[in-house]
Amino acid sequence: MQTLIDFVLHLDKHLAELTRTYGGWAYGILSLILFCETGLVVTPFLPGDSLLFAAGALAAAGGGLNVFYLWPCLLVAVFLGDNVNYWVGFRLGRRVFRPDARVLKTKYLERTEAFYAKYGGRAVVLARFVPIVRTYAPFVAGASRMPYGRFLGFSLAGSFVWITLFLFVGYFFGNIPAVKENFMVVILAIILISVIPAVVEIVRARRAERPA
Repeated sequence: MQTLIDFVLHLDKHLAELTRTYGGWAYGILSLILFCETGLVVTPFLPGDSLLFAAGALAAAGGGLNVFYLWPCLLVAVFLGDNVNYWVGFRLGRRVFRPDARVLKTKYLERTEAFYAKYGGRAVVLARFVPIVRTYAPFVAGASRMPYGRFLGFSLAGSFVWITLFLFVGYFFGNIPAVKENFMVVILAIILISVIPAVVEIVRARRAERPA
């Protein structure tokens, strides 16, 4: 866990080192990380928003990545991840979740289901911007038997907007001197802003659970 935290907080340095070491394979490695964060319900802890921002900044700095190659690679990765997760949920349903599980906690599933109940099909798009929820959202869509054609459209829209927004924000703003000098602070700010919606929903849910 300490290694993961260090990787997230110093993404600029680690991505630069990864690109120097693996060259063109870096596109595949970054795509695999985002595929797993989206497609495997057991890996919600992997970086998403911050990784996109850092990758965009590295591409702008001439760090061995071309943003116009990176964009389609990452878009395909998260779209495929969404769809793999959907079909896993479709096949397995709720039975793999347990109240006392370390990762597949029933309460995570229930929160995501509540998210769906509130926003309907749009939840597939909105969940893309909420860490942890975006990992469980496709699974819940499959488990709840959302029509696949409907899921497909929302998944493509959410993947497109999410990848484009964070990658190109990093590309255009990540190398501003003030941002480069305070990169760790910026990454922490992105993480904090990303989790605010989830925290708000948790607080609301706990208040609703309190006896009148």
